[in-house]
Amino acid sequence: MEPILIKEKEYLNLFKISIFLKGINAVAEMVGGILVWFISKAFLVTFILNLFQNELSDDPKDYVANFIVNSAASLSVSSQYFLGAYLFLHGIIKIFLIINLFRKKIWAYPVSIVIFSLFIFYELYRLYFSHSVWILGLTLFDMLIVLLAMHEYGVLKKKLKNHKK
Repeated sequence: MEPILIKEKEYLNLFKISIFLKGINAVAEMVGGILVWFISKAFLVTFILNLFQNELSDDPKDYVANFIVNSAASLSVSSQYFLGAYLFLHGIIKIFLIINLFRKKIWAYPVSIVIFSLFIFYELYRLYFSHSVWILGLTLFDMLIVLLAMHEYGVLKKKLKNHKK
């Protein structure tokens, strides 16, 4: 049985798609951070309940809907401020790095690898205490991006090296 080989173009396309999705995620984090920071807990809980009301009336034991509703209800004010600041700053950093990755700035690759790896370590720390499916998904996605960035960085370095010859 022959190994499945992925062409460089497919790696590049996967990398572009993943950082584009990460960019959408970053914008959503920034908007979410602002919203979480400035809205009251009562409004947040009411909004979440209204958002999932139909789902919970159809299936009162829906794991995801109950998880989100319970997470919003148990959010303390200090946790809310921390979450808002974290989401906003996390989003800003990611947008800055993603723009420079799309522009193929060679310095952005190792910086992104380090920063996203730090996010992964922090996410793993949070995952240890929260056992959150959301954090697990985010962590796995960040790991994929780090691996793809490492690959793309190697390809770009090789191209630069060959170009200088």
